Amino acid sequence: MESRLADGLHITTALEVRLKVSEEYLETEHTAPGWGGARRPSGGTPAAAQLKVAFSAGLTDSGVLGPFDEETTLVFSKTITNIGRAYNQTAGVFTAPVRGLYFFSFTAEDYLKGYMGLHLYRNNQPIVFSLDLNTHGGYASTSGGVALQLESGDGVRLSLPTSYRLYDDSRNLSIFSDFLLVPL
Repeated sequence: MESRLADGLHITTALEVRLKVSEEYLETEHTAPGWGGARRPSGGTPAAAQLKVAFSAGLTDSGVLGPFDEETTLVFSKTITNIGRAYNQTAGVFTAPVRGLYFFSFTAEDYLKGYMGLHLYRNNQPIVFSLDLNTHGGYASTSGGVALQLESGDGVRLSLPTSYRLYDDSRNLSIFSDFLLVPL
């Protein structure tokens, strides 16, 4: 149990480091995504090349979430980062501001026996399903990540399947993150 929790926390830490490095890269004045790390031309850059998009949010402080009688969109309401304000913390949906390649990641925790898992949707089409059957009743986690090519206005969200459950508290054990890799 402690080993699985440590593995989940290690994955979360690694993703947070990657997000921080990406944010710092996007904020660098002399380079921009889409220019291959080269200096920006002095005549200006396309607006999309200057766009900075990244978010990371924790699920809840309330403890157990679910199970529900129907599949439910998860609202990750504890915003850690929301550069570009593309994540709506009220609806739980990320909306792509520009056409581009985006990287999404998530980690979810639970500590009771039973199923825990998440669906990741793009425009209400399932893309990724990640689950774990907790047979021991201690902390368990599931994580996933995917690079998605999105069009401007595409929405991405996570949902909790019917009869599944998650857990989160002030430690942000369940998180949802994304950043723009490159505008297209």
